[in-house]
Amino acid sequence: MRRRLFAFFTIISLFPLLWAPVAAQSEGLVPVGRTVGLELQMDGVYVVKFDSDDGTSPAEAAGLQVGDRIRAVDGAPMHRAEELRQRVEASRGEALLFLVERDGKALSFPVLPVSEPGGWRIGVYVRDRIRGLGTVTFFDPGSGLFGALGHGVNDSSGACLSILGGLATETEIASVRKGISGTPGALQGGVQPGPCLGRVEENTPRGIFGTAEEGIWDGDCLPVAAREEITTGPAEIWCNVEGREIRHYTAEIEALSFEAEPGKNLRIRITDEALLAKTGGIVQGMSGSPIIQNGKLVGAVTHVLVRDPTRGYGILLENMLEASRLWNQACPEAA
Repeated sequence: MRRRLFAFFTIISLFPLLWAPVAAQSEGLVPVGRTVGLELQMDGVYVVKFDSDDGTSPAEAAGLQVGDRIRAVDGAPMHRAEELRQRVEASRGEALLFLVERDGKALSFPVLPVSEPGGWRIGVYVRDRIRGLGTVTFFDPGSGLFGALGHGVNDSSGACLSILGGLATETEIASVRKGISGTPGALQGGVQPGPCLGRVEENTPRGIFGTAEEGIWDGDCLPVAAREEITTGPAEIWCNVEGREIRHYTAEIEALSFEAEPGKNLRIRITDEALLAKTGGIVQGMSGSPIIQNGKLVGAVTHVLVRDPTRGYGILLENMLEASRLWNQACPEAA
């Protein structure tokens, strides 16, 4: 039977309308394990849904589809939902030529706005940003860089979402929906504008990266484990599943697969009775939780096995570092 996996950046709301890097940081990195609110500014405006189910929405009737990325309207690039709203309102009912990206192809559609009591509309809901919960994996005191999630945030096609930037903000876990076989659990907390902990600058298939505010995640550094140092056996997962408290929970690395895709280098099992009682195992929002073994930072949690939430997968920390342009700029000798 094929095993189902779930990678977990928990989406909260939609908006309408190489090895070498390890050697570079001899001081080590600070394992964090803190859940934060993440708000990512998407590079473009994406169609989320239409305002009718019968195909009569002007945008849908013209040929637009859910998941389309609106690149330009009448030749004007679209980066934000507000820009699209203004362009539609200014049309005064004249047809607008939409340039969209769909499955890597550029398509164009003339869309005719209609007049409604609130103004000119094309009957489409869009988003230009995404909010959710995720866990910060590490912080580098030397450069101020941080990494989180251990995987990327994807668009509707499964491709890594192109972003213009974003924020990591203060949050507090209010409750947990416990995971059971067949249904992943989730950390639940507010993702609202609040104290900024850091600025997100990269979204990659191996994690998101940015620069933290000074002093936010200060702590003791741990060395990063090279892959030959990692073994099957006992480990710890550091995570924040209640309030703002970071705790260390026991786990086991059951298998190693260094040649697998990066997010599945480590197969892990939660053994800590307290965490199992609280969450049922690995849940949405824990993605990025650092994995520690023998006093070294090994990697980060990335996936849960949907049929068995006590088990999941993780990425090697060195694979996360390898993916970050920011890290390699800060440590050029590691390139």
